[in-house]
Amino acid sequence: MPYHKDKQQAFQAAQQGFKQAIDANQERMTSIGKSEYGKELAHLTQEMNEAFVQIDKALEVASEHQYDQLKQYQHDLQSIMNDVQKTQ
Repeated sequence: MPYHKDKQQAFQAAQQGFKQAIDANQERMTSIGKSEYGKELAHLTQEMNEAFVQIDKALEVASEHQYDQLKQYQHDLQSIMNDVQKTQ
C-alpha cells in the first residue's frame, strides 16, 4: 500500500475515533443525574482510549496539516477527560 494511502487511512481512523468519543461524551452529558450515567461514562472511557490510540498511530505518519489537526484532537479529548475528572 502506498505511503500516502497509509497516511490518509490512519488520519481517517483517528478522525472517526475522535468523532465517536465526542458523541459518547454528548451521551454522557445528557445522562448526568440519570441511572444510565455509569454506563455512559464507561462507554466514553472506552471510546476515549480507542481514539487516543488511533491518534497516536496517525501522528506517526501524518503530514504537517494532519499533525496539527491530530494534536488539536488530542487537546480536545484531554479537555473532556479533565472535565470528567472534575465532575466525579
